[in-house]
Amino acid sequence: MLLAPGPDPSYRAQIEAWRARRLAVLRSDDGWLTVVGLFWLEPGENSVGSAAGSRVALPSGKAADKLGVISLDGDRATFRPAPGADVRIDGKPAAPTVLRSDAQGEPTAVTSGSIRFYLIERGGRLAVRVKDTKSEARAKFDGITSYPIDPSWRIEARFEPYDPPKKLSVPNILGRVDAEESPGALVFERGGKTYRLDPVLEKGETDYFVIFGDATNGKETYGAGRFLYVAPPADGKAIVDFNKAYNPPCVFTAYATCPLPPPQNKLPIPVAAGEKAYAE
Repeated sequence: MLLAPGPDPSYRAQIEAWRARRLAVLRSDDGWLTVVGLFWLEPGENSVGSAAGSRVALPSGKAADKLGVISLDGDRATFRPAPGADVRIDGKPAAPTVLRSDAQGEPTAVTSGSIRFYLIERGGRLAVRVKDTKSEARAKFDGITSYPIDPSWRIEARFEPYDPPKKLSVPNILGRVDAEESPGALVFERGGKTYRLDPVLEKGETDYFVIFGDATNGKETYGAGRFLYVAPPADGKAIVDFNKAYNPPCVFTAYATCPLPPPQNKLPIPVAAGEKAYAE
């Protein structure tokens, strides 16, 4: 059923505030617009710097030719700064350090000038994600076009729990398929027809994460789908607000590892709400 959004000015203000926060996060020093590299580590020594042939290639002119070396031994990655290199680790003068990845909580941050990098773990492999607070993408960013705010796309869905949680196969742009858990289905009606979405519950999160596609993909919206968060259900119902549908990180950088909509989350209807495709 459709949920009356309350006074239109109040609802409009809510969505506009959400959009403003979304843009602020994108524009931040740690936002996706600053991501300029992703490099998979190999066993042994991985050179880090702006010199040609570096395993972890930093932007030319923004870091030393030889900033240091990351030694990978099993799942243990140790960064050793090059002598005299201008580099800090977690804000302190650099010394040989075993790096934490994002799988261990807050990753160890290595910085040099406008460059920052840290480890991420995906599918049992370690990679270095590189960010630049003075990236071209961040400097050129001037916002995202969205559909007009439409209260009819704020929908009350029925929550049908899976007991036990359903195993969900979620593909990603790296060509891998990750096993995720779905706590239940979000079931809603639109135009007299019933649709279902399987959300996932990410580690450390309380809101449900929905990766979905629809008939606007590749036309008015990003071809690989969009994302949406849904607050946990209460009394068997949840609010699915497509006005808060947003573009995945891989829209803004080629160095993200975005999940893709599982087949059952590809809606056969156009969802004319939320963010449209981003045109750089």
